[in-house]
Amino acid sequence: MKLFLHVWRQKDRTDPGRMETYNAEDISPDMSFLEMLDEVNEKLIQEGNEPIAFDHDCREGICGTCSLVINGMAHGPERGTTVCQLHMRKFQDGERIVIEPWRAKAFPVIRDLIVDRSSLDRIIQAGGFVSVNTGGAHDGNALPVPKPNAETAMDAAACIGCGACAAACKNASAMLFVAAKVSHLAHLPQGQPERSQRVKKMVEQHDQEGFGHCSNQYECEAACPKEISVKFITQLNRDYLRACVSAKD
Repeated sequence: MKLFLHVWRQKDRTDPGRMETYNAEDISPDMSFLEMLDEVNEKLIQEGNEPIAFDHDCREGICGTCSLVINGMAHGPERGTTVCQLHMRKFQDGERIVIEPWRAKAFPVIRDLIVDRSSLDRIIQAGGFVSVNTGGAHDGNALPVPKPNAETAMDAAACIGCGACAAACKNASAMLFVAAKVSHLAHLPQGQPERSQRVKKMVEQHDQEGFGHCSNQYECEAACPKEISVKFITQLNRDYLRACVSAKD
């Protein structure tokens, strides 16, 4: 395959950035998208040029660091996959592919296709955890969890924190991320004591980071590589309203 890549290049946060065009030749349809970029970078290095900076880690669809907007779609055209799981057979020979970083105020560009997603970490630090006293671990069966609750909690816990929801949303909202993290613990007995406090702190931190409000158009669910349902945003809204009313009483 031969492809024509239009790639966003940006030296640092202060650089205005620009699009540059590269040819990707002799690309196997069985390569992943990141392997294709590896091939392009090998050629750039051999020619004495600066390689394209992009983020990656596990390359198994688990870590969520391969954050790219491909042809205007977060993680590319294949639903339910990360960029590292996207194969070149999804593209046509001779196709032009536009590659950009996440576009959100809360995700400033570090270099080229790499963005700073530490804003998501700060949302977790605000309340996405269960406070426990030190000591030995409790037996796993000491707190029975109803099967529907356990399954719903597991569905929410599938979120890998990649930020595709914010990149896809026209308001750059990360509400699907916050909702998944809040709902995960809200469906477990261990998460009940801090439930009200957790949702208020995480939503407040979300807003402080510069993320926008939910657009209610479900782009987040469509772009999510783990297909997290927007039903968790409904759960988040209920919990947040309840917490605010309780605080006034």
